[in-house]
Amino acid sequence: MAKDFLLKNKEKLQFAYGVMLIVLIPLLIAFNSVYIIRQYNSGIDEALKKHAYSVGKTISVLTENDLPWEIFVQKKIESLIEINIGIDEITVLRPEGNAFKIVASSNKAEIGEIKKTDYYKLAWVQLGESGLVTDSSAIKQELLSETEQSASSTKESISSEERFWLVAMPMKDADGIKQALLTVKLSSKVVDELTSQNGRSALYILIGTMIIVVMFLFVVVRLWDYAALYKKIKEVDKMKDEFISIASHELRTPVTGIRGYASMIADGSMGAVSDKIRDAVKMIEGAAERLGSLVEDLLNVSRIEQGRMSFNVRPADLNPIITELVNELKIQAEEKKLKLDYITLLETFPLTNVDVDRFKQILINLISNAIKYTEKGGVEISANEKYDGKVLEIKIKDTGIGMSGRERKNLFQKFYRIQNEKTYGITGTGLGLWITKKLVEMMSGTIEVDSIENIGTQVKLQFPVIDNEGNSKQSSRFSIVKKA
Repeated sequence: MAKDFLLKNKEKLQFAYGVMLIVLIPLLIAFNSVYIIRQYNSGIDEALKKHAYSVGKTISVLTENDLPWEIFVQKKIESLIEINIGIDEITVLRPEGNAFKIVASSNKAEIGEIKKTDYYKLAWVQLGESGLVTDSSAIKQELLSETEQSASSTKESISSEERFWLVAMPMKDADGIKQALLTVKLSSKVVDELTSQNGRSALYILIGTMIIVVMFLFVVVRLWDYAALYKKIKEVDKMKDEFISIASHELRTPVTGIRGYASMIADGSMGAVSDKIRDAVKMIEGAAERLGSLVEDLLNVSRIEQGRMSFNVRPADLNPIITELVNELKIQAEEKKLKLDYITLLETFPLTNVDVDRFKQILINLISNAIKYTEKGGVEISANEKYDGKVLEIKIKDTGIGMSGRERKNLFQKFYRIQNEKTYGITGTGLGLWITKKLVEMMSGTIEVDSIENIGTQVKLQFPVIDNEGNSKQSSRFSIVKKA
């Protein structure tokens, strides 16, 4: 049931999966970016906190020797503010009853003010040798409330959105008794601005990344459609191959019958016929022969593509085979008043591992093509050894119409035929050379074509040579190509 459901709803599930990716991936990227920014801010705050403590400790050491005389403390505070070491405010407070009185401050207007803030009380009670460092978010409202009750000029700075760190340090006399409380205020403005700037940059990068990811995911979803389409095309292609195979087999029998009966009628086996009927039957024979060749080509294509092409490869001397084929095809050449010659300078013809019938099919196709596309001159077949006797090379050279570079490039494609005024009227399916190339490669050979328009064409076949024990003298046909 589950399998049937998946098959029926495959496209919907793929679409839902695509939508889920489009939503989840950007969200994960956004979450990761926000998390990293928060961790970065937390690290910066921790560094600022340590910096604030160090500054407070340093100022405490610098000023506590002047503590009995507030005027000297005040002067030192003013000096520290003037040299601008990044401190916003320095204040020294003495305890008075349940409150604290400012005895020295970088803000002179505050001197003499009484502070009842709980933060100062807590700092005074808890302070030992170390200081108390607090973020503004914890005490800003408390400081603001107390400031509103006084005429202090610090109200505006406290009520602003700016963050700061407040450090409280003990100030002791020579006997180690706490005498005063030092507070140092350090602004986080510069760091916050940098953090904000980096955050905005990270946000822009995040948005850009999310846009790219979404675009990519849309492409991926489209690719799923293409993948499904490709799968359907493969299925259709397989059905086409099966149809061609079945149709070719079915056509073979009636074509053979037509050719047989046409031959019997033409030679008088079915009774005397007039010259007119004999000519008509000859046309039927020709048409049936072309149809038979087409059926055979289709069968070969089907066998090759489905991996059903059988080979009986064995060591063979190709010299007598080439000689026999040339003699058979001379009639075809002479009908066009062309020369057909076979030349070899080899005293001893080397052995090659081939399927003799497939080799004949290759050679017949190539020589017939050369004759077909040659109007005058002739066709020459030659054989020779190459690469220190490791390769047998067979050349089919004609003086035909030739072809352009573009036409030569597409020559071995299935169903490709050169279409121009010189080839008009020449029959063919465009399958012969494709089949020829496949057969050559299946027998570990190579095929190359050189051609010049209006000059001619040369086809070069190469097959590895074997020794008397059947072992190839050339380990791989790829090394043949490399050396060539």
